[in-house]
Amino acid sequence: MKYVISIILIALPLLFSFKRFDRVTVHPDLSLSDPDTFPVPSNVPKLLFYIQRDPNTNTIVYELNQDERGQISEKQPVHTFWIRYPEGGIRKDLNYLQRKFAYGINSRALGNGVFELRSVAYSKLPMYLRRDVKNQYHVYTDINNKKCMLSRVFIRIDGGSFWSPNVLYIELKGVDIATGKTVVQRIKPS
Repeated sequence: MKYVISIILIALPLLFSFKRFDRVTVHPDLSLSDPDTFPVPSNVPKLLFYIQRDPNTNTIVYELNQDERGQISEKQPVHTFWIRYPEGGIRKDLNYLQRKFAYGINSRALGNGVFELRSVAYSKLPMYLRRDVKNQYHVYTDINNKKCMLSRVFIRIDGGSFWSPNVLYIELKGVDIATGKTVVQRIKPS
């Protein structure tokens, strides 16, 4: 039984895949959940952005990775971990499969403390980790053709299989750096 549970836990991160196979039913109340009602990570002083998705409120947090002197890690500028709200808000690091195939970030130093970031699961969207005018790091990307500071990603899942959920859309939410207004865009994966 422990072996079966271990296999299931290892396989869970693959739910982010965009392939479509057999359909399974998602609980109707969960598929209609409003991402604005999900908990927002708090007590994460170096929070960059976070991902939430159906079918639960477990949250993947992306925070600035600095050493004890406050220097950013050149090799791994972003630290990623879970906040498992249904389990009392405990924090857990991503496992190998989650980092490499679902929720990890690939980074490339561009110089002057700027990094290009790409999601391992959806590499089409370039993101940039850089300082603002107050010397604070943020992640920037284009949302609805506007230069924005990214705050949240929500993934809407409706059925699919255990290994390949049916991703209806990926919703990006951020703040337009020119106007300060909230900008939201939905991307439909192909």
